[in-house]
Amino acid sequence: MSTIRTNFTVTEFVFLGLSSQPKVQLILFILFLFFYLLTVVGNIIIIIVIQIEPRLQTPMYFFLTNLSFLDICYISTNVPQMLSNMVGKKTIPFSSCAAQMYFSLSFGMIECVLLGVMAYDRYVAICHPLHYSVIMDQNTCVQLAAISWSSSFLSSMIINVLTFSLPYCGPNVLDHFFCEEPSVLRLACTDTSFTEMVVFIFSIIIVFIPFLLIVVSYAQILLSVLRMRSASGRHKALSTCASHLTVVALFYGTAIFMYMRPQSKSSRAGGKIIAVFYTVITPMLNPLIYSLRNQDVKGALWSTITKQKIRKF
Repeated sequence: MSTIRTNFTVTEFVFLGLSSQPKVQLILFILFLFFYLLTVVGNIIIIIVIQIEPRLQTPMYFFLTNLSFLDICYISTNVPQMLSNMVGKKTIPFSSCAAQMYFSLSFGMIECVLLGVMAYDRYVAICHPLHYSVIMDQNTCVQLAAISWSSSFLSSMIINVLTFSLPYCGPNVLDHFFCEEPSVLRLACTDTSFTEMVVFIFSIIIVFIPFLLIVVSYAQILLSVLRMRSASGRHKALSTCASHLTVVALFYGTAIFMYMRPQSKSSRAGGKIIAVFYTVITPMLNPLIYSLRNQDVKGALWSTITKQKIRKF
């Protein structure tokens, strides 16, 4: 695709998407529609089960409720637009692109911070069990969740304003399936070094500091587990962390690989596939991971289903 600059103001962007072949687009449309519905239904079930099950009224599941709601918001920001582009025009107005990038970036940042908060919660629960209810009381949990959401929305706003205040005079073709910051920034017809530096600073604050918190928290958890004399105690402690660690590996693994590698032309096609994982696959897998690997959630889900069957009879 030509990158010759033209002398006009961009009013819309054109997506290249994942494929230009009609048959492949049809298959992808069905596949991603299934993923989207599965994600929304799965996360709604997790939220409902946590809300109606008394034994799940703990800080861990309060944050899991936030994560499930976040995943619904995150996938709804990108997939409906992607599905629309597969059956219609592959265009998006300039203002809509700005809105999509703002919310997509916000929800991605919130997930980073929220995963860090959840790791801290597991650290307190395992390393300081006698003080857990005091440290992680209801007010603290609400404040941590509020900080996760508000700081991410504010950070995304700053990045968004800087990115879309730049001049865009052509071309207007995005080599992506949604408006993601690096892809949009490449189309600006001016020097973007300052904006890139600001994005890097916020990436350190919003992405790597929570990641560092996760690493430190689990290092302390591992040391605490190794000092436990009871094998059943070690197993119980590690089992409560397994689901969270799996989600962290999926989300951070793909996101870091995406943003830490050179942005060459050959890497962009693979980059779109990687973006599918952290914007579509991870939100879909989260409810499955937490329901299949978490005994409390499985028990509560089975209890809810059993109660509903009894009521019918």
